[in-house]
Amino acid sequence: MDLILWRHAEAELLPEGGTDVARRLTPKGERQAQRMAAWLNSRLAANCRVIASPAVRTHRTALALGRDLHLLPALLPDAQPQALLEAAGWSLTGPSPDPGADAASVLVVGHQPTLGRVAALLLSAQDQAWAVKKGAIWWLRARERHGRPEVTLHTVLAPDQL
Repeated sequence: MDLILWRHAEAELLPEGGTDVARRLTPKGERQAQRMAAWLNSRLAANCRVIASPAVRTHRTALALGRDLHLLPALLPDAQPQALLEAAGWSLTGPSPDPGADAASVLVVGHQPTLGRVAALLLSAQDQAWAVKKGAIWWLRARERHGRPEVTLHTVLAPDQL
């Protein structure tokens, strides 16, 4: 099973008196989301489950995929890594035995620092603040090697690389 972490594309600055969750994508962010969505759609399984933070910028990023998606308050900014892993049906060693829907993979559209912390936990078993660029994906894969579960890094890709 794969876990794809996608940070929302470039968003507007927080306007005075505005709320963080209402921040919209910039025109550049809309283009980033479209480019990455096209790349992802050419590679994702048809049954990939898509979950996203309900913040406007993550919701708009995820909508670029044109797939069914589920907005989960547990993925809002400053979510804890464990909340993201539980929402995705993963543990620190990979997917849980019963991740819910029989998806081959889960795509999570979320925020920093949570996405970087999840990547660090899964790849190094340490809670560290790894950077995930705006609009970028980190594609992780769970596999079994020598009878033991492990998580490997499949792809890291930023929208400016497309």
